[in-house]
Amino acid sequence: MQGQHKHINLNPAIELLEIPPGYLNTMGYVEESEVNGPGCRAVIWVQGCLRECPGCYNPDSWSFEMNQLVSVEHLVERILANPKHEGVTFSGGEPFWQAPALAHLAQEVKAHGLNVMSFTGFTLERLQSEYGPAGAQDLIDQLDILIDGAYVESLAVHDPHSLVSSSNQRVHVFNPALQDRLNWASDQIEVHVLKDGSRIVTGYYGQLVDNELHAGD
Repeated sequence: MQGQHKHINLNPAIELLEIPPGYLNTMGYVEESEVNGPGCRAVIWVQGCLRECPGCYNPDSWSFEMNQLVSVEHLVERILANPKHEGVTFSGGEPFWQAPALAHLAQEVKAHGLNVMSFTGFTLERLQSEYGPAGAQDLIDQLDILIDGAYVESLAVHDPHSLVSSSNQRVHVFNPALQDRLNWASDQIEVHVLKDGSRIVTGYYGQLVDNELHAGD
């Protein structure tokens, strides 16, 4: 199960400097997801976000404190070990606060034919400006699909055909080969039962909920 985080509003730069090169501070990981992008995908939730959006589905991801430190090399091996995976999705938290490591991971899995998608609370324009997070353009250059824009609760979309969770968000398709595969829905969920009896409920803009399953549930 994921640890519970008491959110402290710190300068993320201090916390991010504690992540060794070649590693990611993650909140969670799941395999064979079909509600977080086109086809069967691995999903990585990174730790850390400053937005604190009302109605956020993953408030435990706000803290930049160390949660699960995982090497990019290990994640690449784990993703590629599953032949069902067609791609990888980055969610969070805010993936672009850890853009350099994610760009490296994306480059490695793309070399093996997988596609890469990311959610972000930033707009594409902000990411490409001088005020974007470090390494943002390097990550954008590796992406096949980007969904940008913060979740706005008053603009929430509850539609089985919607690709986004609030109407301000946009879908940017950088790889034309995926233009006809925009077939996930923002209000679908999956339940993944793990070997230790815990479960991960995922979907609806990358929601990650961890609960323990008891005998008889």
